Amino acid sequence: MRLRSAFDQIGLLPRRLWADRVLDEARETADPVRLVRLFGIHPKIAVKYVHTAHPDKALPRIR
Repeated sequence: MRLRSAFDQIGLLPRRLWADRVLDEARETADPVRLVRLFGIHPKIAVKYVHTAHPDKALPRIR
């Protein structure tokens, strides 16, 4: 069985599974640097994941 067909059988996209994994890690650590190192994502994307996971900890925007 191919990996893609396994995802098709359960109705889940690999990209969605990956995003859920990054978000779960953001909930645990709240550290964008860790997300960058662990997943190889851009720092701005890592910050967005942390803000999504912890909206109460978001800093106000600087103009």
